[in-house]
Amino acid sequence: MGSSNDWVPEWAKRAIWYQIFPERFRNGDTHANPTLADLTGAWPHDLTSPWQIHPWTSDWYALQPYEAANGHGLLHNLIRRRYGGDLQGILDKLDYLEDLGVTALYLNPIFESPSHHKYDGRVYHHVDRTLGPDPEGDRAVMAAEDPADPSTWVWTAADRLALDLIRAVHARGMRIIFDGVFNHISCASPFFTDVVRHQRNSRFADWFSVEAWDDPEQGTAFAYRGWWGVAELPEWRQDERGIVAGPRDYIFACTRRWMAPHGDPADGIDGWRLDVAYCVKHAFWKEWRAQVKAINPEAYLTAEVIDPIDVLKPYLQGDEFDAVMNYNVGFACAEYFIDRDRRISTSDFDARLRALREAFDPGVTYVQQNLFDSHDSNRIGSHIVNADGADGVPYRDWPAYHKSSKAVENPAYDPRKPTDAERAVQKLITLFLMTYVGAPMIYYGDEAGLWGANDPCCRKPMLWDDQVYEPEVYLPDGTRRAVPDPVGVDADLLATYRRLIQLRRAHPALSVGGFDTVLTDDARQLYAFERRTPTERLIVVLNNTQQPQQVTLPAVGVAAIHDVLNPGTRVATGHGQVQVDVPAVWGVVLRLTA
Repeated sequence: MGSSNDWVPEWAKRAIWYQIFPERFRNGDTHANPTLADLTGAWPHDLTSPWQIHPWTSDWYALQPYEAANGHGLLHNLIRRRYGGDLQGILDKLDYLEDLGVTALYLNPIFESPSHHKYDGRVYHHVDRTLGPDPEGDRAVMAAEDPADPSTWVWTAADRLALDLIRAVHARGMRIIFDGVFNHISCASPFFTDVVRHQRNSRFADWFSVEAWDDPEQGTAFAYRGWWGVAELPEWRQDERGIVAGPRDYIFACTRRWMAPHGDPADGIDGWRLDVAYCVKHAFWKEWRAQVKAINPEAYLTAEVIDPIDVLKPYLQGDEFDAVMNYNVGFACAEYFIDRDRRISTSDFDARLRALREAFDPGVTYVQQNLFDSHDSNRIGSHIVNADGADGVPYRDWPAYHKSSKAVENPAYDPRKPTDAERAVQKLITLFLMTYVGAPMIYYGDEAGLWGANDPCCRKPMLWDDQVYEPEVYLPDGTRRAVPDPVGVDADLLATYRRLIQLRRAHPALSVGGFDTVLTDDARQLYAFERRTPTERLIVVLNNTQQPQQVTLPAVGVAAIHDVLNPGTRVATGHGQVQVDVPAVWGVVLRLTA
């Protein structure tokens, strides 16, 4: 597994992550809902059509009357929607998350921003006022600041609620990290609007990658570099050190603010997830990591770098990030558990996992965020419905798959609800992630039965059992389904997630134990591996077929064996072997006692 150097936060090895998209998780304070004016600066820049807070429980693809009246298409309206999710909603549901068993929260961006996703932050030093209790009061307070001068910054009501959330999370023994979007900022940012207004004379003129200034004499118009050419996302300028001095200092000040509010790291966040980290030069991340670790040596840093091992390696050497969002494990899961026409063998699956484990120092493997889906992909249930990809594009081909899995743009994508048989595959993948090496991460709502295509359809409102949801009647093209899809909490799926999380937490070997492959049966699609510590030994057996199968494994020197996943499972031992029946599309977790 590489060298013995272990420099990652110890707590992160035991983390069970839960990713929250705040605008779609829970509306806890309807009095603070955003208004149409709060969308200023966000695509599709429509501030004249009728608008209202969207009904939380409405049919996703059905245009509400206020939307149907504007004459625009589905995507225009989906992006324009606001459901009113906020920080109070997260606070209100911490009991739910604690009961589910998750131990660490990753919040998509919560800083001041005009969009629903908030990857276009106006500033980084304030929580979006519509996520807090007093939007208008916060607006007035922020207007009196100099955003570039930390000595003028105050704590808004939304900021204070974020600190309350951090304290409440910590009081439950949980951790929390924020999304740092440090490559770019909103075109509505005070830094950028000052450049637009004053051009070369702006004090922020050298903060951005300006390609041309407004100059009637030269016949040039103002032009700048936006992230992937997106005008709403002007990028910070970079030099050989990465992000240049002005925005660098601003980012560092914001980092200190949220990691050590009022100077106390105990009141701050436990780390960061770094958006599009591959777009910022390594030199910047090295310097930034040093600052983060100086504030809190146990802070956890994970990055969005969706690339093969050779690209990931420079980021994971101990001087930049502790982990990445481990899409590579998700890709392998799709190829083994979901794909039909091009399903890989058990041996290939094992080999791909081994390559990922052996690529980095041991500690890195144990803290990687092992995920299947996120806010940037179709949900796991919908991925299973669209096995092999809507256009035959594999998940591992990230840019092409990202586009082909958008139901709004691709008529070949099937947006229907998963069947019970498809949910069984989801449960099997979750069983694997909860027993494999690395920190599993759940995208909000997967456990409750949410399904959906890629962005924006993976960002539906969370399912809650105190709400009554309309069935999904409409398709993306505006036609009606032959049979409506019921919408609501899937109690059986939720119970399975809770059970698997409890299993991982009850057995330390599944979090911090060693790993050895025990069986790769290609013909029968059976996979077995051992997780062990000095005091515990477990063998996980996964059956990736539609038929129950009996498995024989070596069990030399073992006095007792029982299945800790499925109570009552018959396990036969003798002659140094163990025989066990493994249910179809499921597994067993055998505890071996010497």
